[in-house]
Amino acid sequence: MTRPTDGNQHTAAIDDPLSGGPADVPISNAAAAESSRVRRTISPAQLRQTFENDVMRAGRGVRRALATAVREAVRAGRLALIRAGVSHGLRILSRVLAGRGARNVAVESYGLHTYSGLLAAAGLKTLLPPLDTHGTDPVPPDGTDAVLLTPAHQFPVGTALRRDRRMAVVDWAGRTGGLVLEDDYDGEFRFDRQRVGALQGLAPDCVAYLGTASNTLAPGLRLAWMALPPTLAAETVAAKEPIDSCEVVSQLTMAEFITSGAYSRHLRAARRRYRDRRDSLVTALAQHAPEVRVIGTAAGLHTVLGLPPGKEQQVLQSATRQGLKVAGLSLYRNEPSLNVMADALVVGYGVPSDDAWPQALSALVRALS
Repeated sequence: MTRPTDGNQHTAAIDDPLSGGPADVPISNAAAAESSRVRRTISPAQLRQTFENDVMRAGRGVRRALATAVREAVRAGRLALIRAGVSHGLRILSRVLAGRGARNVAVESYGLHTYSGLLAAAGLKTLLPPLDTHGTDPVPPDGTDAVLLTPAHQFPVGTALRRDRRMAVVDWAGRTGGLVLEDDYDGEFRFDRQRVGALQGLAPDCVAYLGTASNTLAPGLRLAWMALPPTLAAETVAAKEPIDSCEVVSQLTMAEFITSGAYSRHLRAARRRYRDRRDSLVTALAQHAPEVRVIGTAAGLHTVLGLPPGKEQQVLQSATRQGLKVAGLSLYRNEPSLNVMADALVVGYGVPSDDAWPQALSALVRALS
């Protein structure tokens, strides 16, 4: 929205983070300048100021849009953009925790090894509580300062953290002053019911929520966010700034995508597509490989297939011969966890195109038969 000022320039209203209101920044009127044959040189300082104004406007716009988009799952907290997905956010939070004197972080005994590496790089030791088909044990070991969970759809096991365990881990954080790091992995993709509310909604003062557009849109977008407890916000934002370079065009595009309603429509269509794929997988296994069990919640972009004892490596070799890229559940076991789960296959159904999916499913059935 613009206001004319004189014949040669107008002003654009942008958000001023210092005053909390709009600030008027002069912008050259190109048509008037051309008609009067006036040439203007933009100094490096002016160019830098213009860029900073764009960054501030983009950041505020996306924060407002995301606050609207995630309000059903997340209660009020400081929403901060991060750059390179959840891993980037965890690296920032790891620095903050280490700076506060934290030493031990409990992580799920099966999960992404990247997360343990990021915590270790900040000087934090990882502890490994037991994990079963109801989720992670909700009471971390003694001496735990924080716990990292994927409660909506545990990766890779695929279970949702049971309600009593959700309440127990929040109670632990409240009693001990610990912090829960909530990776809302696949939180948007629940097929059998409405999505489960975030842990952050139960205890916004002791849960740091991490969400991302990587699964809902594209990993290459590199746009993710955190909802932070008020006591953690200032330190986290300060730790983020030296390495924050979230690309402006992507931020503005994401804000428009959300506020226009296109993001909600996209999510609804994606849920239908992935639900149908999971249903077709379950049906095909029941018909052609009844000894294989589907483990986990009807959610997300992957499922876990329980195999007969001792069959994991054999099935992996068969899948490779069929041209499939799948993984054994054992690949994701965090060492030195004593928690060893039965043989299983982790199968993603989000990558194949609609045309390729039937052939991929047939190949998987052959590998399992």
